Amino acid sequence: MRVLIAEDDEFLARTVAAGLRREGMAVDLALDGDAALEHAAVNRYDVVVLDRDLPGTHGDDVCRALAADRSESRVLMLTAARSVLDRVEGLGLGADDYLPKPFAFAELVARIRALGRRAVAPLPATLTCGDLSVDPARRIAVRAGQRLPLTVKELAVLECLLAASGRPVPAEELLERVWDEAADPFTRTVKTTIQRLRVKLGDPPVIETVRESGYRIGES
Repeated sequence: MRVLIAEDDEFLARTVAAGLRREGMAVDLALDGDAALEHAAVNRYDVVVLDRDLPGTHGDDVCRALAADRSESRVLMLTAARSVLDRVEGLGLGADDYLPKPFAFAELVARIRALGRRAVAPLPATLTCGDLSVDPARRIAVRAGQRLPLTVKELAVLECLLAASGRPVPAEELLERVWDEAADPFTRTVKTTIQRLRVKLGDPPVIETVRESGYRIGES
């Protein structure tokens, strides 16, 4: 899952980003509304965590712009205001959910995951293929009844492959969905992660390399 955090409190933004990365998410930061719109124009995000009171382009206007562009991103609006009217106004702008500050990090994660499941096409809570299953919310992967000792990135790659339902996923797409904008597009990171993942998944092999198309789990 790829997330954009648009928040002008840099310490809060970086703290939340670090926590979400530990949860296996790819996270980009925008510290004002102009940067948020620039990021959203060039990257596809599952969820945009949007502070309502952004400098530059106001958070309300960022939300309106995303809604007008029919963005596939789900918007979780943050604000220090706690009244019902504020929540209603935020949702009326096109936000999909609303979370007042201060918030519990666990609740933020839960809401992001819930919105992520609604992005583009709904996904089941558990992704499966044969004897292999992944529970993204609990960050657990199991094969043949045995829990797999996967790293955060290995689990995220596996989740992307299973979510594709047999469609070959290009390495570039995996790099975009699992890592973030700081990732080197010429790196061997994806190939190395796939190699480690194959070893941990064991036999019979489940990840297929599709020539000039990417990687696939299951039949299309």
